[in-house]
Amino acid sequence: LFLHGVPDSSEIWSHVVVRLEPGFRCIAPDWPAFGRSGPGEWIDCSLDGHADFVRDLADGLDLSEPFYLVGHDFGGISAMAFTSKYPDQVKRLAISNAPFSPDYRWHLWARIWQTPRLGEFSMLTMNRLAFNLTLEAASKKPTKQHVQDAYRFVDRDLKRMILRMYRAMPPDGWIEWHPRLLEATSRIPTLVLWGENDRFLPNWLAEKYGAREIIRYPESGHWTPAEEPEQFSTELKRFFSR
Repeated sequence: LFLHGVPDSSEIWSHVVVRLEPGFRCIAPDWPAFGRSGPGEWIDCSLDGHADFVRDLADGLDLSEPFYLVGHDFGGISAMAFTSKYPDQVKRLAISNAPFSPDYRWHLWARIWQTPRLGEFSMLTMNRLAFNLTLEAASKKPTKQHVQDAYRFVDRDLKRMILRMYRAMPPDGWIEWHPRLLEATSRIPTLVLWGENDRFLPNWLAEKYGAREIIRYPESGHWTPAEEPEQFSTELKRFFSR
């Protein structure tokens, strides 16, 4: 099960999934209000809500046995919240460039989106140029296809959801959850795949999740699944096939 982040859709996994499908059943949904999903006004954007959304999704997909879970960016938050709350449902966990630590302080854009009125203004002025500059600011080499895939789903519902998601993450929100994650990952094999040129997230975060193995990509930035799909999928295949 592949969970995407902000402002992406399931399209970020397309070049990874195609390489894994010969040996695995791969499911990459769109978070509510993202991609091809509906508005999602009903969803709870707290960490509890993220965990329960993944649980309900897994139930709806009839994933009755523990499954492999992969999360990037906010999808990584969802994946780690789910693993913390429902550890018996996760067989193996893979995380790519996502925050989940009480030591982390949100990046500039996150703080803007968390601020009433300022966040709304930033969304009002988000056109294609501003969107491209934001993605390019977080990485040395986001692909043009990735940027195009992400922007074609940008609409009013997505912008509202982004504000809701960031505003549901208070600065001290990780304090209770981080120990629960480490308790879970002490038993669940966990892999971190980390682009080191991420200008949103510090590289020390990769070491905060109790992973048994960390794969670093020195030339990649925040969007590692889109920037290094061949290596990314090779590492996942190796990790899941053990």
